[in-house]
Amino acid sequence: MMNPNMLMKLMSAKNKFTQNHPKFEAFVKTVFLGNNAVPEGTIIEVTVTKPGEAPVSANLRVQQSDLELVEELRNLAK
Repeated sequence: MMNPNMLMKLMSAKNKFTQNHPKFEAFVKTVFLGNNAVPEGTIIEVTVTKPGEAPVSANLRVQQSDLELVEELRNLAK
């Protein structure tokens, strides 16, 4: 069982992140939590571009265990 204080801190941090990055949260909800959530085998690519540096990219192929993790995280938020 999660400590209630830790849960409150996490929810506060999540709310702040959402406030700072509303488009990103909408993107995540659409891609991962919507009716057409990503199926196993989908490739997700992330690129990070730091000021004054070249972009760095990585990707992953979604596995069943990844989908199970997302489902567990969804259940925590309920």
